[in-house]
Amino acid sequence: MSSTLALHTDIKYLKHVGPARAALFAERGIRTVEDLLYYTPFRYEDRTRVTHIRDLAPGQTTTVLGKVLTCGLTRTRSGVYIYDLAATDASHVLNGSPPARSGMIRCKWFNAVYLHKKKVFQPGQLVFFYGKAQNDPFGTDNLQIIQPQYEILPEPDATEERGPAEAPPAKRAGTPSGQPDSYGSEARPPSLEIGRIVPIYEAIGGMGSRVLRRLIWTALDSLGGEIPECLPESVIRRNKLPDRSSALRQTHFPDPDESLEHLLRFRARAQVRLIFEEFFNLGAGLALKRQKRKSATGVQFRVTDSVREAIKRVLPFHPTAAQKRVLKEIADDMCSPQPMNRLLQGDVGSGKTIVALQAAILAMESGYQVALMAPTEILATQHYFYTKQLLNPLPYETDLLISARTPAEKSALKRRLAGGSLHLAVGTHALIEQDVEFAKLGLVIVDEQHRFGVLQRYRLIRKGPMPDVLVMTATPIPRTLALTLYGDLDFSVIDELPPNRTPIQTRLLNEQDRTRAFEFIREQVKAGGQAYVVYPLIEESAKLDLRPAVRMYEHLSRNVFPELRVGLLHGRMSGDEKESVMEQFKNGSIQVLVATTVVEVGVDVPNATVMLIEHAERFGLAPLHQLRGRIGRGRRKSTCLLLADEPRTEVAEERLRTMVETTDGFKIAEVDLKLRGPGEFFGTRQTGIPALRIANLIRDQKIMEWAKREASEFVERPPSKQEFEIYTEDLRKTWRRYSLAKVG
Repeated sequence: MSSTLALHTDIKYLKHVGPARAALFAERGIRTVEDLLYYTPFRYEDRTRVTHIRDLAPGQTTTVLGKVLTCGLTRTRSGVYIYDLAATDASHVLNGSPPARSGMIRCKWFNAVYLHKKKVFQPGQLVFFYGKAQNDPFGTDNLQIIQPQYEILPEPDATEERGPAEAPPAKRAGTPSGQPDSYGSEARPPSLEIGRIVPIYEAIGGMGSRVLRRLIWTALDSLGGEIPECLPESVIRRNKLPDRSSALRQTHFPDPDESLEHLLRFRARAQVRLIFEEFFNLGAGLALKRQKRKSATGVQFRVTDSVREAIKRVLPFHPTAAQKRVLKEIADDMCSPQPMNRLLQGDVGSGKTIVALQAAILAMESGYQVALMAPTEILATQHYFYTKQLLNPLPYETDLLISARTPAEKSALKRRLAGGSLHLAVGTHALIEQDVEFAKLGLVIVDEQHRFGVLQRYRLIRKGPMPDVLVMTATPIPRTLALTLYGDLDFSVIDELPPNRTPIQTRLLNEQDRTRAFEFIREQVKAGGQAYVVYPLIEESAKLDLRPAVRMYEHLSRNVFPELRVGLLHGRMSGDEKESVMEQFKNGSIQVLVATTVVEVGVDVPNATVMLIEHAERFGLAPLHQLRGRIGRGRRKSTCLLLADEPRTEVAEERLRTMVETTDGFKIAEVDLKLRGPGEFFGTRQTGIPALRIANLIRDQKIMEWAKREASEFVERPPSKQEFEIYTEDLRKTWRRYSLAKVG
């Protein structure tokens, strides 16, 4: 049969999918057959060697095949529901001969009432269970598996996934594994559940691993060997990589002799090929963008005596050696005829903002405008207040463009921008709106770049002819990862804190320590310091049993610290109110500031020596590190108190332990990456961060570096013009999947 299926075919046209399943797939970004083939297993089970239940040992994690004997829902005296299932050994189904001595296993799920209501299990079913065996305290020499993963096998004579009105596909010469075809009109599809290394997928809607296996098998079978290559032939040959077709087949349906250990570590040859492919395509695209930028002509600024004098007038402190080095790198870029595209990375309190403002002065002294874009109105407002105060001695007009401004204020601001009388515009996404025009935009500064999309950055850049670009992040990123995520940018890091900073001591407290924590704050304030008390919520929540900032402000000011001056700061206050509160806190009129995470970034009060973070177990590592960075900005010893509720999850415990053990942003970032994974850490849902399908930015760093070297070599020194043109034409299609600006 000649198949009309192709990689670009809409997923709804794949047999057994249809509109309903296609909608579920679309929610995961799976819209084509190619997308489905790159939805790879997250683990594998070797069902060629399923463990006999009788041979299980306590502490062993494995797969067993059991026949359900009994199942049902019970309730303990404390009110906890337990779904309890008993199964006997059915491993003889795999080898055809029943064991001389059988065994029984108990499987238990806590609070899994849905298993009972939906009648998921029935006596007589054959089910694969995967989990850790342990002694059953309520059985006689029995083992149990708590919360096992499971897969119910279809009835032996069931025609799986095939409706009564569907004709079976015509017989083909071979199957995705290279075995004789049994998915033709004369027999049901080959077993994808037993007698092989079985891929396990993350469920999509109601589609579990069994359904996904069948759909992916069908896609591979329909495509046959017609999966076009996407890497340059010279690169495949030089690096001895498998071809794309066999890599996809072997990743989903490995040969029986493939190493399970390699598969579970994503180091099988087929998996490595697909990981390399993703990083190579990403690296090549970024290399092409970088190449194109190097050939463009932008603004060429000049460092004059007036620039140096202006910078001296606004610097609030003597810059560190790291700040001087980074500023020189930025200034050299700005004085070059090519447009600057630089990433500025620095830990909390390292002075990124002051370096960026010195770059802004260089641009404004040369007669150009500057745009500073932040991801939230709170951060944009804080940048505006800091910038306005710092640049006050200089004749520059600065204003704030956020959605909270009145229509009249926004209209007036836009007229000043377009007319050139407004020199520095601080704002949020509002800066990239279509009706915002600059008279002479020379420098774009983007803060917390990882929270923006690359396309958003480019929309702002297009407001000028070819402005210089400086993007900043306080999220510590290992250099290799930064070069992959931001490979089209040059890279600077401020790797030291100002000399007047003292190390911050961090303590973990429980509820019984609350009174002691408040007494410590009182002592610090009476000794001349100031304090932050941070809460996760502004007001009461019906869903979360957490103390809100507004109520606690009233309680603290009246009952706990009646003799102290207590203030309140949160995100719903107007800009003028926030500015007034922060000014009072800076000048000492407010001694204890009750706040939400509005103080996470951009607040600099050197006299603040203590911070108490309530419900600390609720915060992520990055916000905790950012919040802690608000203290320790002066010469006085500073202390961060983490007041956390119990019981706590293992993840929350590790976050809090990390905060107590280190103030090193890079170490904290490494733990954060491990706990959250690169997807959440970098915000892969943000437009512009690569939506990697099988590659993992942490696990696969060595492959990433290897692929990046190969990609740079290919772009800079392609083996032939023809191969280069064929590859880059294909890459333009692939590049759209990353939601990045076009390459080349």
